[in-house]
Amino acid sequence: MVILNQKNNIEQLFPIVEIFHSVQGEGYHSGIPSIFIRFGGCNLRCPWCDTDFDTWTDMSIAEIVNELSKYDCDRIIFTGGEPALQDLVTLSGFLKPLGYYLSIETNGTIEIPSDTIDWICVSPKKGAKFKLKYGNELKLVYPQEEFNPDRFKELEFDHFFLQPMDGEDLQKNILQSVSYCIENPLWRLSLQTHKIMGID
Repeated sequence: MVILNQKNNIEQLFPIVEIFHSVQGEGYHSGIPSIFIRFGGCNLRCPWCDTDFDTWTDMSIAEIVNELSKYDCDRIIFTGGEPALQDLVTLSGFLKPLGYYLSIETNGTIEIPSDTIDWICVSPKKGAKFKLKYGNELKLVYPQEEFNPDRFKELEFDHFFLQPMDGEDLQKNILQSVSYCIENPLWRLSLQTHKIMGID
């Protein structure tokens, strides 16, 4: 069992759908082993979302850290649902001193306090108010009608990815994404390799 020196907020609860060890399946860090913390709750309802974020278990920070200690891995990805709904300042304050590198996958509708997260991946959603206009990685589901990637190209991100929309038209969407990336080299293709491999 991991013993935490900090006492304040150690029993603060977070809605945890699951904590699991796998490889990042998409985007810049594709293929890198990571621990995923999936939070419950979301402020959007995207039609292509394949995640059940309405069922969770409330876990304290102590319980979360003890679960993390089961894995020989120092990279954590906050995902959801929408992880930015949570008190990440407090949680990160416990995890960073333990040596974890913290990443987040967010829809960008909620700003994240500076120095809370090491790697920010924003995936803007059509019709949602987009606030987080900077970060390390912007990942856009493509194609979406009247949601052209051009509107994002001037934003302050280090990397820009198109991710083909999943579903019945996946192969067609992959080909459209490839074509767009070839014609617009700012963008790179992001495939959901974890789905191709049949893993989490």
